[in-house]
Amino acid sequence: MLRARRLAKAYATPAGGTHRVLAGVDFEVGAGEFVAVVGASGSGKSTLLNVLGLLEEPDEGEIWFGDGCVSGLSRSRRSRARGRWVGFVFQSFLLLPSLTALENVLLADRYAGRQGPAARRRALELLEAFGVLDRQDHYPPQLSGGEQQRVAYCRAVLNDPPLLLADEPTGNLDEANAGVILDALRKRAQDGHAVVVVSHHPDAVVGATAVRTITDGRLA
Repeated sequence: MLRARRLAKAYATPAGGTHRVLAGVDFEVGAGEFVAVVGASGSGKSTLLNVLGLLEEPDEGEIWFGDGCVSGLSRSRRSRARGRWVGFVFQSFLLLPSLTALENVLLADRYAGRQGPAARRRALELLEAFGVLDRQDHYPPQLSGGEQQRVAYCRAVLNDPPLLLADEPTGNLDEANAGVILDALRKRAQDGHAVVVVSHHPDAVVGATAVRTITDGRLA
């Protein structure tokens, strides 16, 4: 489903030097797999996820979605590949405050270049399944953290992407809401999708098919 080879990424420092975040990382995840990536704060977990999801470009290395190499694509083609293959769940939810819960979920359909009544029906079904249907017309500031993350998860899976990437998805949630999201991620993998989670939450590794530890820009 996803393969990455020799990924490298560095950032400039205020002192004029460079800080190496990824150093020759190899990574892969297949359909039906739930891979947890753990590591200390600042170890490069989020950078790795952003590079794998085509939100950032690596300095070196290759990324494949299925049989297609997506490294080095133009920005527009990266965007299309991301919309076709990847769903994201972020710690900070990243809901647009000017849109209602339902409109935020439907953004995924807009980004993929598909809009229509079928997407709206699926969005409503997802909101109902995650217990926030009655909040569909509310704006993010009117929602609790748990409700916002449930809406964000619905957005991530609206188009049924084969790959789901979650960056500290329970970091801002209480135990009950964290359990809802982690159960949904595990169920996603059980249904045949590929799931990658980076997290400090100890329960995030429960049920994982593989646990990878990142240290000094390298995966073990």
